[in-house]
Amino acid sequence: MKQVFCIGELLIDFVGQGENGTITQTDSFLKKAGGAPANVAAAVARLEGKSSFVGAIGRDPFGEFLKETLLAENIDITYLQRVDMFTTLAFVSLGEEGARDFVFSRGADATLSYDSSLAQKFKEQVVHFGAATAFLGGALQETYYQYLSDAESNQALICFDPNYREDLHSIDPEGFVANCMHFIERAHLCKMSEEEALLISKCTTLEDACLFFQQKSNATLCVTLGKNGTLVSIPNQPLFTVDTIKIEAIDTTGSGDSFIGCLLAQWAKAIDRSVIHDKEWLASTVVLANKAGAFTALSYGAIAALPRISDLATL
Repeated sequence: MKQVFCIGELLIDFVGQGENGTITQTDSFLKKAGGAPANVAAAVARLEGKSSFVGAIGRDPFGEFLKETLLAENIDITYLQRVDMFTTLAFVSLGEEGARDFVFSRGADATLSYDSSLAQKFKEQVVHFGAATAFLGGALQETYYQYLSDAESNQALICFDPNYREDLHSIDPEGFVANCMHFIERAHLCKMSEEEALLISKCTTLEDACLFFQQKSNATLCVTLGKNGTLVSIPNQPLFTVDTIKIEAIDTTGSGDSFIGCLLAQWAKAIDRSVIHDKEWLASTVVLANKAGAFTALSYGAIAALPRISDLATL
């Protein structure tokens, strides 16, 4: 089984209670561990895969809470850095069907420094880049690019998720798109929402967006469509959609991370890395990943809401 290295932010999600629609209208928040790459690492571990988290947190009580959370989830934290800057916080308001609005108070995650000893650890393993805060400049962005180069040179399986956040990326959307394309062109697997696929490709339909990405990359693309399932694009093959299950969503925070974490856990266990281009394997694996995403939306928070294998069996 391959190790899944997840690189990026680990933070506190303060999740608004009730469907008030905006941060301004929300007066009660629930503290949860989150951060897209950390969520993916936890999803892999809960589904009996092996994951490592690479990121930075503060030397404050929130950072300690996050470290203990990762340890409790059996995630390797060898490359978790503790820094003097305060731990990053995200405030999340919930609307209808668990839809979210984010406001970030950015801190320690931005300071992640490069560790050259990781390069050999990546050899023929899985490296996941979840880019929510990684393309905002500074040490983390430089480190992200260095680790991508290391993953390429060590024949790692590369996964990329843009994790677009309007609060973070609307200031420089063209810069965000350019950074995303650099990673997409080098990835083996990409996961996007419908909004992200259209934004990055600058296309008006998902069909055109998938064709655009096929021309730019040899990556398999999974576009999550919420209650409408997942659109799968394999290079040089027809598109197909995998249905999901019907649920009453409470909080969709982490659902996409749960989806890709489930898919990566299965990919890491596969003997042949080329299954990522196999329609039959993908169709069955995406069914399971859709269930993982749906299960996560049934309760508050991200890591706390992630499924175990026994949970997926009940859906």
